[in-house]
This record gives sequence, C-alpha cells and structure tokens, in this order.
Amino acid sequence: MPEAPRFQSQMRLLLRERVIETARELVCTEGWGAVNMSRVAKEVGVSRPVLYKEIGTKQDLADLVLQQELETFLVGIADSLAEHPTDVTAGLTAAVDFTLRTGSDNALLKAVLSGRSTANTELLPTLMTDPEPILGRALDAVGAAVRARYDLADLSEDELTTRTEIVIRLTLSHLFQPLGPVERAVAQVAAVLRALFAPVGAPAS
Repeated sequence: MPEAPRFQSQMRLLLRERVIETARELVCTEGWGAVNMSRVAKEVGVSRPVLYKEIGTKQDLADLVLQQELETFLVGIADSLAEHPTDVTAGLTAAVDFTLRTGSDNALLKAVLSGRSTANTELLPTLMTDPEPILGRALDAVGAAVRARYDLADLSEDELTTRTEIVIRLTLSHLFQPLGPVERAVAQVAAVLRALFAPVGAPAS
C-alpha cells in the first residue's frame, strides 16, 4: 500500500510537467492569447476540473511556465559562476553573457516579447514587473549563489542584495530592450560590475 501514494505523486508530477510543456508550446507557436484552460486540458487529455485542481487559474499556469523557464537560466548562471571561482566580477560577467545570449535564442521569451505591440500582453507584466515569483526568485537565487561562491565578507546581506538587484535589473533591461549586439551590452554591465564589486571582498582561496 505505501506504493500507492508515491505512484499518485509521480503521476501528478508528470501531469504538471505535461501541462507546463503544452502551455509553453502554445505560447511559442500561437501566443499566450491562444492558451486557455479548456484547450490545455484537451491537449493533455484531462478534464477541466482536474486541470484546475492540479494547476489553479490561468495566471497560476503562467507563473508555472515562467518559473520553469527561469530554472533553465538559473542553472546556466550557476555554471557561469563556477567557471570563475575566485573572481566575482568575472563570474557575474559570464553569467550576464550567458543570460543575454540564451535569452536572445529563447523561443518563449521571443513569443512573449513579440506580443508587446498587440493585445496579447498578459505574460509580459508577470515576466517584467511582478516582484514575485520571477524577479524575486531570481534575486534570491543569484544572491545566494554569489554569497556561497565568493568571499564577500565585507558586504552585508542588504548590500549584496542591492548590488545583485542592480545587475539583474540592468541585465533584464538589455534582454527585453536590446539596442545593439550582446557584446556591447555585456561590456556595459561589466563596467557596472567592476564598480560594484571590485572594491569589496577578496578572491576565495
């Protein structure tokens, strides 16, 4: 009998993953306006009541889709920091470079941004301005990764949070409104990074 709850949990997880992937595909091919709970339920092969029970509202689904996309970026950012274990400026510059290059080729992000001039803008506020779950989670995750990776004993938690938020917001600005090549954007953020982090801390041994 103990296997039954575990099996049910696994099936619910698989259902959630399938729902998120289905919604993502619809956004990428037809835009967020084409996504509705009835259509997603039909595509996945479940009833609407089951979908609402497991996922919640359409806005909840939007949050889940964007959170999963954020995970991809956070893994790459962590890997970028790991490539420069003794230099916080170099590590964050590499993370910015990864974010901008990956974002420029990201199908979901392109689909969301392409709807800015139409009525299909429901995902954009969630992605760009809501403090939670996207920006807040990114700030927490990147700040924790930087604190764990580098020796920044001279920085308080508030100071590190402020510096990290500056970098994230500047990077998002270049990501959402690019005005030139990625190299130029990375160079601009790198200049800010040197001013923010070079005077503090010391390379980790």
